[in-house]
This record gives sequence, structure tokens and C-alpha cells, in this order.
Amino acid sequence: MTGPPTPRVGAHSTPSRPSQHTAVLYAPLRVERAALRPAADTLRLVRTGMGPARAARARVTEPVPTLVAGVAGSLSSEVRPGDIVVATEVRGQGRETPVPSAPMLAGALRRRGLTVHLGPILTTSHVLKAGERDTGDALAVDMETAALAPGGDTPFAVVRAIVDTPERPLYRAGSISRGLAALRTLRAAVPTLEQWAAATTAATGPREVHLAGPRSFCAGVSRAIDTVDRALDRFGAPVYVRRQIVHNAHVVRELEGKGAVFVQEADEVPPGSVLVLAAHGVTPAVREQARDRELRVIDATCPLVAKVHAEVRRYCGRGDTVFLIGHADHEEVEGTVGEAPTNVIVVRDVDAARTVQPPDPTRVAYAMQTTLAVDEAESIASVLRERFPGLSAPRTDDICYATTNRQRAIRAVAREVDLVLVVGSANSSNSRRLVEVARREGVPAHLVDDVGEVDLGWLAGARRIGISAGASAPPHLVSQLVHCLGGLGPVDIRETSLVDEDVLFTLPREVS
Repeated sequence: MTGPPTPRVGAHSTPSRPSQHTAVLYAPLRVERAALRPAADTLRLVRTGMGPARAARARVTEPVPTLVAGVAGSLSSEVRPGDIVVATEVRGQGRETPVPSAPMLAGALRRRGLTVHLGPILTTSHVLKAGERDTGDALAVDMETAALAPGGDTPFAVVRAIVDTPERPLYRAGSISRGLAALRTLRAAVPTLEQWAAATTAATGPREVHLAGPRSFCAGVSRAIDTVDRALDRFGAPVYVRRQIVHNAHVVRELEGKGAVFVQEADEVPPGSVLVLAAHGVTPAVREQARDRELRVIDATCPLVAKVHAEVRRYCGRGDTVFLIGHADHEEVEGTVGEAPTNVIVVRDVDAARTVQPPDPTRVAYAMQTTLAVDEAESIASVLRERFPGLSAPRTDDICYATTNRQRAIRAVAREVDLVLVVGSANSSNSRRLVEVARREGVPAHLVDDVGEVDLGWLAGARRIGISAGASAPPHLVSQLVHCLGGLGPVDIRETSLVDEDVLFTLPREVS
């Protein structure tokens, strides 16, 4: 019986043992191949020769994961010698080839300390002269990549180190030093190229992607973001926002681009200006400070957070000490404690619940931060109820419906997968709790702000990946992550939805 056919390559190829290699790595020139030589143990390293015709002849005929790496010319003044361009799209030879995994690869290279740009790469038939480099939005130019781009679902990535720029073209003083800098950059990129290849799945069939539902924005987050948008429409920029409107860096950047100005405290806002209070709630002292400055206040506090504030005021008003189950450094807890600082004790965990000592054990109540892990919060409350039989409890559950639903969904998904990725910012409590819930099911789980934070090493061997997003994370970030995973090989998308959310909150009257 004969073995599998050996992929055909051109005259510049290097003999290899295909079964040991996860991908093919093309390098046009001998010096580029030398810089990439450390990858030869794991990748099939093929020198194509210079130009599209030689590249086409050297191309492997079988659909194997394909990397193209080498030097290139910059088409942008912002891309300098020694920088890397990771192609989001390859243009040339009459076609445009998208590269979906580019953001993930770029993020991995940046974590190695390299300067990385994301954008289109143009393939031409000759070295462009200075006057030919006005080519639109492409960041770099080479002569081989378009001829090497595979078709279909074959994983594909391009990494080019810049050797010349419009201001510093080839064959000018300094070309040798710039070339050496580019080759050093290529050598530094080798471990990441190997990780990318190990993360691909072309040889093992589609990767399952399990989407936990519900995920992403909840009603309170949508209300808060809409409040800022409406305020900008009604009052014009700038609209000031105390702290992050919701705990997500992408949301904040988008609103900043529209004219929102984020401040730490109300005393930073010019008198008479519009100030939006964030979804996490504030202390009464913040509201008083805003009144003193005659600010036009729009309160975007989540109604479920406002409910907890009202509970604390009610308990303290009748003389109870309130155990607030939560994290003392979270903005929501800071705001709630501010309702009655001398009568609220923050209880962080079970150990604290076992030792907390109120002034009068017969006059106690508890409330909860809305974004906690349901099982952990209940464990803490159980200890308090056991120690204090007369403990008053909230009339309805303090942990918000969205937190509960997302935790139930990720718990179900985590039992079916090899890896869980949660999209959300590092300061998002509910996003961090999703990671913790998944890990308690015995599966590796990681929090990522966006696809650029995904470690390629996590994906090696992960055939089934679960994905969720915190209540403050935009849904398009999940779509980008799924799209990027598709760039590493075919994906089979499966939706696990436990409940349909139909909760809506009305906007503050100032913007409704």
C-alpha cells in the first residue's frame, strides 16, 4: 500500500517529511529563508524565488495551511523599516483574498514586542518606484503573495517585515542596515508563526464553535449607551460621563469618537455642562457635588442597581446593619456603600461571612452586587443566614437577570467544549465571573477584550471552543472572534440558547 502523495513544489523547495509539518511557510529569497530557518522543524519551509511567476511554480498543490513571510516595501509613511505588516487582505493578479485570522496573529506578534500594522498587502509584478507607491489604503507591497494565496477554507496568513519606504526606497543609503533590521524582525516572528500553524485545523476537519446564549449586551448596558448617544444628539458635544459608562474599553472608545468626554469625578466637569452618571451607580455625595456645580445630570444607573440602593436605604432607615455581598473595589459597591457608609459592611467571600461582626446581630440584612457569580453569592448568603437567623433578605434576587442567564449558559457550554473564551474587558465584573464559572466546570477559560488578545497557544488541540461575552461587551466582537477562528480552518457553529431575553428599560426622561 502506498502512502499519501507528496505535495509538488518548485525547484527552490526543500525536501521534507510532510507528516511532521502542520503548514507550509513560503519565503521568496535565500536570506529570508535563512532568517526563518528555525521554523523548519515544524513548518515546511519553501523558498519560492523572487516574483509572481517563480512563486506560482513553487506553490504546493495540496490545500495545506499556508504562511507567507519575508520582506516588503512600505506604502505608508506610518509603516517604518523593521515594522511588520500582517495582511488583512491580499490584492493582486485580479483578485482580493481575505485573511480572517490576521487580527489574532497580529496580537500574538505584538505580545512579542514587535511593531505590527494590520492592513491590505498589494502584490505587483515588479519593484515599485517612488512615484508608483500611491496605491490607496494598502500598507505594503511585495511580488509573490497573491500567487501563493490558497483558495477556499484553507488557513492563510501573511507576515511581511518592512525594508524600504516611500521616503527611503531600495538602492539608497542605509538599505543594508534596513534589510538586516527586517530580517531580525522575521527571525523574532518565528515562534508566533509556529503557534499559528499549530492552531489551524485544516487537516483535522471543522472545529466546533459553541456560542452561549444569551450573551453580550443586557438591557441596563443598552440603556446606558443609548443614554449617552441620545444626550450627544440632543445637547451636542461635549457630553461628560463620570467614569466608564459601562465597563468595556471598546464602548468607551466609540463614544469618545462621537464626542463623549469621560472624567473620574464631577468636579472635573465645567459648571453648567451635561453630565451622565454611569450604569454602575454613584454615591449621594456625587449627586450633591454635581448640584453644587449646577451640572445638568442625566442618570444612566441601571434600574437593577438602583433597586439595590433603595434596599440599602430601606434597611438602614430602620436601623439595620447591611451586609453587602460583593467586591469593595467595584464601582457599583462603592456607590451602594455610599448610601449609608457607617451601616454597610462589605462581605467579599465565605471566610469574611464566617467572621463578620455587626454591632447588633439581631438587626441585620443583606444585599448583593448585581454582577456576582450566582453560586458563590449564594454560598456567602447561606453562611450569613446560618449565623444570623433574623437576617432580612431582598424581596427579589439582587443578582441581575442577565448575569444569571449568562452564567447558566456558559456553564452548559463549558461541559461540552475543550476551551472557553469570554469576550469582555478586564474591569468587567460580570465578564470575569463568566470565566470563573467556566473554570469551575473543569475547562480552561480565558477573558479577552477582543480577538487580538486570544493566545494562539490556547487553540492548539482545541477542537471544541465555547464562546460567550459579558453583558457590557458589544456583540460584534463575538462575530469578529468567530470570523477569525474561521481563518484557522472550517468552523461548525452551534448555538446553545437557554432563554430569550426580552427585558427593556426606558431611557431617562432627559433624553427620552
